[in-house]
Formats: sequence, structure tokens, C-alpha cells
Amino acid sequence: MKHPQPLLPGAFIRRDNRFRATVRLEAQDVWAHVPNSGRLHDLFIPGRPVWLHPAANPHRKTPYDLKLVQMPEALVSIDARLPNPLFAEAVTAGRLPEFACQHIQPEVRYGDSRLDFRLTGPEGVCWVETKSVTLVADGVARFPDAPTARGSRHLRELITIVRNGERAAVVFIVQRPDACAFAPAAAVDPLFAQTLAQAAAAGVEVRAYACQVDMTEIRLDRAIPVSLL
Repeated sequence: MKHPQPLLPGAFIRRDNRFRATVRLEAQDVWAHVPNSGRLHDLFIPGRPVWLHPAANPHRKTPYDLKLVQMPEALVSIDARLPNPLFAEAVTAGRLPEFACQHIQPEVRYGDSRLDFRLTGPEGVCWVETKSVTLVADGVARFPDAPTARGSRHLRELITIVRNGERAAVVFIVQRPDACAFAPAAAVDPLFAQTLAQAAAAGVEVRAYACQVDMTEIRLDRAIPVSLL
């Protein structure tokens, strides 16, 4: 998936609220939309290089979108809206044989939730919920970086699906290339970690993929091992 162009280099100054940051751009302080509700404490360090894209509406209160953060180890995409199109792109291109399907339907209601995908293929139906991951510590990707009651609810829906005889999976999309493994952030959200372990024990597939990120594009690159401990 191509990044929108042009990407403009700046320096992170501060996060003003959940969805707005102040960035130094060409000796001027500007507001940028943060397309991610996570805490991002490891990424948002004053002075850290970031890349912005001009908003489609130049009169918007936040005239830029914050797209990329340059960490010492890797370039990180922070847009939490990307995992769904990244997953759909990889499935459609046949790069994920574990999710081979003939039809991919996004945003499908199940119970009290709207799940990200319903895949239909030769072996039947598979329901998929994707999660955006940006936190990596000591080579291990972690989710979530803030408590998520919604995430636990989605896992419970996936458990119900499996118990009703259909396939279900939760897929963690790590939007950076420097992750060697994935594990839940139990210290941040013990309920999510506990529910994820229950989901795996019930038969929900737990998969994680690292992405290749550069200045022109981001794409699903490789599967990484999952540890529920």
C-alpha cells in the first residue's frame, strides 16, 4: 500500500490531546491529526523525526496528518486505520495462504459487534478481527498500549463464533519491521491478555504479521511467532 505523497519531514513537539499533535515543520509549529487513539508513549518523544501529509481539506483545524515516526531501530507507521486494508490487500494478492478465500466481506455485524472481515472460501467461513500494533520492546510487539474493553469484547465474539462451529481469527498487524515475536501487553490490560488466552484455548486462531515500512509504502511482510505467556 502506497503512502500518500508528498510526505513532509518534521519534528514531534507534543501531543495536545487524543487526536492532535504539535509538530515543528519548516521552523513553524503546526497541528497534525493523530490517526491512532493509543498512548504511543514510546513513539512520541519531543524532537523525534516524523513525517506529515497535507490534509485533503486545507481548512481543517489540523491541516496535516501524522503518518510516520522515525525510531532509532525502524520507521513506524502509526495510522490505526491501515490494518484492515493491509490485510485485505495481502489476502486478495494471495500472500496469506492461511486465509485463502473466494470472497472477502468487510465490516460485518455479529452479535453485539461489527467484526472486520468475513472470508468465504472452499473450506467455509472465517471471521477475522484485525488489531493495529505499534509498540515493540526488545523485539517483541505488544498489544494493547492502553486498556481496550472493545478489544476484549471482540475476542468474546470470536469465541462464540468458534463454539458455533465456524472458524475465527484475530490478526495483529505490526506496523513496523523490527518485531521478532508478538505477545499481549498483560501489564497494560490484564483482561485483554486473559481473554486472548481463553480465545486461543477455545480454538480462535491468533496470528501476527510484521510490516515492511519505507518512505513510499507499507505492506505485510512476514508472519511472526505468537506467545500468550
